Amino acid sequence: MRVSAADLDLATALAEAAGAAIRPYYRKPAGLEAKDDASPVTLADRAAEAAMRALIEQRFPDDAIIGEEYGVREGTSGRAWVLDPIDGTRAFISGRPIFGTLIALVAEGWPVLGVLDQPILGERWVGTIGRPTLFNGQPAATRRCADLSKALLGTTSPALFDDGQLHAFEHLDGAVMSTVLGGDCYNYGCVASGWLDIVVEAGLKLHDFAALVPIVEGAGGRMCDWQGDPLTADSIGEVIAAGDPARIDDILEAMACRGH
Repeated sequence: MRVSAADLDLATALAEAAGAAIRPYYRKPAGLEAKDDASPVTLADRAAEAAMRALIEQRFPDDAIIGEEYGVREGTSGRAWVLDPIDGTRAFISGRPIFGTLIALVAEGWPVLGVLDQPILGERWVGTIGRPTLFNGQPAATRRCADLSKALLGTTSPALFDDGQLHAFEHLDGAVMSTVLGGDCYNYGCVASGWLDIVVEAGLKLHDFAALVPIVEGAGGRMCDWQGDPLTADSIGEVIAAGDPARIDDILEAMACRGH
């Protein structure tokens, strides 16, 4: 599927609307609550998603909407806008500007457009299938990594892995140069811009990763699941992002001991 100018215009408008909703709450009382799964949610999350959903319903009423806070609105077009208003709510509520708004367009289950917007720093990555990823309007590029031992690895928290996943991650952690913790979606922007080599995570939902696939791959990297398969709407949420696609097999080999 080709991403149209109207799709890109809407994606930009969604990022602007979400940022306008989020910024007044940053480092201010944000109505923090715990959801049923004990994860945090704020008034900013809800305001940002509501603003984005209203724009989608106005411009593309036949498209589905899948949002973290307000669930699924069915569509008839075979397309879905996938929204995470604040990915990294813990960073947001602690005043750390390494959260992001994630906006994806998924067509027939495949992510074809992605936006990662950091509304405090004014940083935005935009990726579309078949086009170079842009960072604040300029081409972004991942960096080459000649050997796994020279790689910088990121993950939000090892506490998010189950025992088998943690075992696999620890083996990869032992094979790289260094590992940084925290970052949520922001880590993937760092991969796309060549500042970080690898991100490995598990337990993600579609709204956590759909936007990131076109961004990383449009910058020259590769994203896949822990078996090396492409990420789609049916993926289970085990995610690898590598700035240098040549390192994917090395990453998979290092992690293949899971459960052993």
